[in-house]
Amino acid sequence: MASSRILPEFELLIPQSIKEAVDLLGKLKNKASVMAGGTDVVISCTKGFGSPNVISLAEIPALDYVEYDSKSGLRIGAMATLQQVADNADVQKRYPALWKSAAINGTPQTRNMGTVVGNIMRASPSGDCICAILAIGGKVVLRGSKGKREVSIDDFYIKYRETACKSDELAVEIKIPAPAAGSCNAFARMTRTTLDLSKVNVAVRLDMSGKTVKEARVAIGAVAPTTIRLKKVEALLKGKQITDDVLQKIVETVPTEIKPIDDVRSTAEYRRDVAGIMVKRIILEALGK
Repeated sequence: MASSRILPEFELLIPQSIKEAVDLLGKLKNKASVMAGGTDVVISCTKGFGSPNVISLAEIPALDYVEYDSKSGLRIGAMATLQQVADNADVQKRYPALWKSAAINGTPQTRNMGTVVGNIMRASPSGDCICAILAIGGKVVLRGSKGKREVSIDDFYIKYRETACKSDELAVEIKIPAPAAGSCNAFARMTRTTLDLSKVNVAVRLDMSGKTVKEARVAIGAVAPTTIRLKKVEALLKGKQITDDVLQKIVETVPTEIKPIDDVRSTAEYRRDVAGIMVKRIILEALGK
């Protein structure tokens, strides 16, 4: 049996511009994978899930930015690494959920190669950056043969490992709005070991008016085919103060909104048992309690 460490043969294509990359995607259709840092694409290749063509973004200039503006918010380019995002002072201050999801993602080696946009495009239901951004809110910027379009993160995940990105489109950026006054967010995950993928992850954004929740976004991963928002929990929070009774209702409601499965990392029963408690704790963490 061949070693899984041996990469199968593929054609490595290295475009020098976004247009050239988009033209290649249009020509190759579903027979190409896009590679940014390569931490997911290479592993997929060793497991037999690779494409005959790999389009590397490594030599396309000016895609490695992490920029914040108080009006337009945060912009993360397709080649910005997890470590760049974790090191950014604006991310640390204004988007602690995203900061943590990047800062604890994998090893220092993978954080210096892997990208946030790549994590988003991998579409894993256990993706940490996916969970954080789904809670905070944002848009994926796509470039294709018909031009540019932006897709809300709420509408981006169609089903397991499938996104709204078309075969001739390239994800070039993630846009996240500037936090409103009184808004707070937080992220947490549970793993078997520190470097393992999440067996449950949760994130929350609360827009507060004094002690009252004006709006809430609550995301949870690894408990359904895609990362999901907990709409019943969000409704429980809206217009309420965070009391023990509200938190207890949330703990009881979370299991009714998820569909976990048994896999190598955990059991469905365990995920169902801990999910509500994790959501309760991340709400309190976001509020600084």
